[in-house]
Amino acid sequence: MQTLYTPDDFKRVLETALLAASEPLGLDELKRLFDDEFDEDTLRALLADLRTDWSGRGIELAQLASGWRFQTRPEYQPYLDRLKNERPPKYSRAVMETLAIIAYRQPVTRGDIEDIRGVAVSANILKTLESRGWIDAVGHRDAPGRPALYATTKAFLDDLSLRSLAELPPLSEIERIMETVNEPKIQVQTPVQVEAQAEAPVQAQEQSQFYPNAFPPADDQAQG
Repeated sequence: MQTLYTPDDFKRVLETALLAASEPLGLDELKRLFDDEFDEDTLRALLADLRTDWSGRGIELAQLASGWRFQTRPEYQPYLDRLKNERPPKYSRAVMETLAIIAYRQPVTRGDIEDIRGVAVSANILKTLESRGWIDAVGHRDAPGRPALYATTKAFLDDLSLRSLAELPPLSEIERIMETVNEPKIQVQTPVQVEAQAEAPVQAQEQSQFYPNAFPPADDQAQG
């Protein structure tokens, strides 16, 4: 095993691990790469230097909700899309509206979503978002029937290249942005499907600036 002496040595190990990883790696996982005890500030400094080393290339080192990963820069994604044999899935307006409501008002029940949209929410819509790994049931409301509470996941934030819900774009931008992430960003990784980890519920109902009239009633016939 090669002995590590310099910051460049440590960065090469980090670079190799992140390029080979099938999913984002958190700080605790990255610490396991080294025999030496690394405090988080030192590790973050090495990662910041590594990100600078990759600046100006088609690949970037990004910090996401679930950790760090290498990914293609968004401006080059349209070119890579030409290599795909299948088109990414398209989701109905009802699906995207439901996702936006959950993102900005979480945790919410199916009834909350219906109150905001003004129409019934098909169970298939929620199943579509759950199967994509963008939402998950994180608990139940203490109310008759104990309805499930839905929140977005770390996978949702990772697909938008965000570190936390605080980085969500203005509500007016969410539909346009989500149209560009029907497929996760191509990573310099082995394409392994991993189970999304649920993002802990936040008190978004008190913190968000979501307005019920932002989404007019829509037809739920198409489920995406």
